Amino acid sequence: MGRWTKTLVRVLLMIILSSASAAAVVVASSQALPGCDEWCGDLQIPYPFGVKEGCYLNETFLITCNKSNSPPKAFLMDTNISVTNVSLNGELHILQPIVRDCYEEAQVSGPFVPNTTNLSLPAMLPIGDGKNKFIAIGCDTFGLIGGMLNGSGYVSGCISMCLNDSTIVNGSCSGNGCCQLEIPNGLRNLSLAVGNFFNHSLVKNFNPCGYAFVVGDEGFEFESRYIRSFEDVEVEVVIGWAIGNESNYANVCGLNSERNSSFSNDGAEFRCQCLDGFQGNPYLPLGCQDIDECKDEALNQCKYKNKCVNTIGNYTCHCPKNFKGDGRYGGEGCTRDSKAFIPIIIGIGIGFTVLLIGSTWIFLGYKKWKFIRTKENFFKENGGFILQRQLSQWQSPNEMVRIFTQEELEKATNNYDQSTIVGKGGYGTVYKGVLENGLAVAIKKSKFIDQSQTDQFINEVIVLSQINHRNVVRLLGCCLETQVPLLVYEFVTNGTLFEHIHHKTKHASLSWEARLKIALETAGVLSYLHSSASTPIIHRDIKTTNILLDDSYTAKVSDFGASKLVPMDQTQLSTMVQGTLGYLDPEYLLTSELTEKSDVYSFGIVLLELITGKKAVCFDGPEAERNLAMHVLCAMKEDRLEEVVEKGMMVKEANFEEIKEVAKVAKKCIKIKREERPSMKEVAMELEGVRVMQVQRSWMNNNNLSNAEEMVCLLDVKASDSSHFASSGTMNTLGDSIKTRILSHIHHGR
Repeated sequence: MGRWTKTLVRVLLMIILSSASAAAVVVASSQALPGCDEWCGDLQIPYPFGVKEGCYLNETFLITCNKSNSPPKAFLMDTNISVTNVSLNGELHILQPIVRDCYEEAQVSGPFVPNTTNLSLPAMLPIGDGKNKFIAIGCDTFGLIGGMLNGSGYVSGCISMCLNDSTIVNGSCSGNGCCQLEIPNGLRNLSLAVGNFFNHSLVKNFNPCGYAFVVGDEGFEFESRYIRSFEDVEVEVVIGWAIGNESNYANVCGLNSERNSSFSNDGAEFRCQCLDGFQGNPYLPLGCQDIDECKDEALNQCKYKNKCVNTIGNYTCHCPKNFKGDGRYGGEGCTRDSKAFIPIIIGIGIGFTVLLIGSTWIFLGYKKWKFIRTKENFFKENGGFILQRQLSQWQSPNEMVRIFTQEELEKATNNYDQSTIVGKGGYGTVYKGVLENGLAVAIKKSKFIDQSQTDQFINEVIVLSQINHRNVVRLLGCCLETQVPLLVYEFVTNGTLFEHIHHKTKHASLSWEARLKIALETAGVLSYLHSSASTPIIHRDIKTTNILLDDSYTAKVSDFGASKLVPMDQTQLSTMVQGTLGYLDPEYLLTSELTEKSDVYSFGIVLLELITGKKAVCFDGPEAERNLAMHVLCAMKEDRLEEVVEKGMMVKEANFEEIKEVAKVAKKCIKIKREERPSMKEVAMELEGVRVMQVQRSWMNNNNLSNAEEMVCLLDVKASDSSHFASSGTMNTLGDSIKTRILSHIHHGR
């Protein structure tokens, strides 16, 4: 009889446990307390939130469901704050209003008071950490946001401006039509304000209103059409919620869950979360339920899925019969229980390792050998041996240019990134680089890979190695290990003369004094190349794009790729015509005979550019003005030079007198017959004379005219001490002329 009693008890217990398990499953499917409404329309309301007394944890978690709407609409507590989503991970999604500020025709002048609003958030619910941003939209708009942060007042804002809607880009919120701010964690009691600077009067045709609002990160993306009209009345905001860490709520978390307060700086609040291996609502009394990882292959790592065994909060993986080991991926795996395979496995492993190591060494050795051979081939193809032989004839070993490695220049230019390009010339592209010692350099890479380009490269190295002049861009070295040969120069910081003359939006206009100084320095360089260099050099491509300027507007002549060394026993060379349209010597173009006077012609065109501010050749204007040389010569012939001089340079009558003198020099330089042109030495002396006139006139203007006789004496001293002009009568004649003018001023009491 006792045996039957025990059996009956066991059967009853099994029935009770099965019923309890079924009830647990039913309960687990609901996120609300038993007997409580879980839905308000299509919004699920999980506990600790609820829609009636006894269904929520405390008043903070009350959700009012207005069923008069269709569908029913949920509100936070007893406010008019609409709730759109409730998440157990500590987030509430609510709707908040947008602040507007629109154009008012009758608005009076005076201080403008922005439109403001207080976001109707309960003080105990802060803005969700890192989940929202503050947005201001408009072309004449500023937005402000304020509140309480860590017990102190907080305020910030941003400005959104634009002149038209054509520059506004979808998705961009960086101040052009839209600006945004990150909202600090824990901000409470929010207030917003939006205002304008000019009552939208400048932009009212396409942007009559400005807007400001707080919105969730994933709930808003700016579009350019919002500038004209932003129709939304409310936007979705993410706020955080948690449970106060008080004794009343010590047992809030249900079964198989734990408290988490890592998000709270002071530990004053916590949230409940399910333990690993469990899921469900951790706030319900029954808590979280076990996850059966074996039912979902994605949740387990068992090698043999049919050998997965679920456990409370976890699972185990078994191996098939006659196998042993860990049945999970990443473990030892299931292996046959036999020691016979161990030696074979060890042998295969060792053999594979030796093969892998040997193959790797062979591959790396071959790759290194190939790299070295490639660099040697490039060195040869780029004329490295020819360059070494040529330089050894001109320089001592201590004066040789530096040979840079390929790796040095790649590192200096970030692998020749497009952002490092500073210019493109007739023979290559120029990159800005920074060497390891911090020195900024300009690296010139040839455009094409052919023999003619290699010859240009070698030519430029040889020419520049012979030049030692402060107004020539200094060659630091070269690199011959790359497919395209490279030259390394000092970096000149202030762009080209062409940019300063023709790109007024990029650079301030050069004064006449600065232009005369640049012309004089360039003329001095060419005079040095033609007359004072150890071997005379013809540049062959003088133009404003090849004249660089440093921060003090000192001229630096560059791009010697087309230059020619002139043997001492020759005055001209027969060569293929090279140069730039508008600057090219007409006689050189016809005869292919290159002389120093070809540089003189090109320099004359540069002088005309400095005087007129116009390009050497321009096809945009009238036909009579397309060729600068013909246009200026015609104006000088008709005595209307003033019409072609760039506006703004003739601020003083003296300036025009100097400009006329320089124009006369330019006229001599661009004579059709080369024998009628002056030498660069004569050109430099005449420009120096104009420069001295300028300096002396400035001295007279800054000193009392009663000292003019003293200045005459100074002129005599200056003229006698000038070694540069000792061989010419230009300085003495100029000095006599100036002294005569000064004495005339004194005689007439000026």
